[in-house]
Amino acid sequence: MTARVGVVTFPGSLDDGDAARAVRIAGAEPVRLWHGDADLHGVDAVVLPGGFSYGDYLRCGAIARFAPVMETIVDAAQGGLPVLGICNGFQILCEAHLLPGALTRNQHLHFRNRDQVLRVESASTAWTNAFQPGQEVLVPVKNGEGCYVADTATLDQLEAEGRVVARYIGGNPNGSLRDIAAITNAAGNVVGIMPHPEHAVEALTGPSLDGLGFFTSVLKHLVGAPA
Repeated sequence: MTARVGVVTFPGSLDDGDAARAVRIAGAEPVRLWHGDADLHGVDAVVLPGGFSYGDYLRCGAIARFAPVMETIVDAAQGGLPVLGICNGFQILCEAHLLPGALTRNQHLHFRNRDQVLRVESASTAWTNAFQPGQEVLVPVKNGEGCYVADTATLDQLEAEGRVVARYIGGNPNGSLRDIAAITNAAGNVVGIMPHPEHAVEALTGPSLDGLGFFTSVLKHLVGAPA
């Protein structure tokens, strides 16, 4: 049976269509989920896409965290549902306390849009098992509030527990502490990543095909997950 991966649309989402396309290219069935609908419609995993949910008028992800769909996703994620938050989705995961820390204004106060090399630090998550530890990938980054911050104790804990999923290589585009580009929860089913793997799944439109591994990884994870 084909895996069904939900992609949430919030008011202000920009990359939900791209995320759904990446899911389809990876071999799964994308299921569009609406922010105001608490029902996940039986999906096997969820992607929170990039954009500006609710206009980011209060704080990035702060309003989206209270959307009906997020209440269900938080409960499901705590029960093991794989969830990937990309850019604004990463911000939402932090606001929802599914991931520690926060994303703040880029240190240089400028929006950054460029192709970015990442080093995959952890290949043991639901969203990165298609990679090798230390593998370098090229995906676009585009953010104005992508600077990952946390207190020293939290950063040390993430490092000690192997929960830093990816780091920026060849220059840090936003000033994220310890060059962190992606992190995971302790269980490895929830991953937040600031760069955009969904924009690197086709040769025609992306700088590489490296982003596809994030989406094929969750399919591999689902096949191996207990029923």
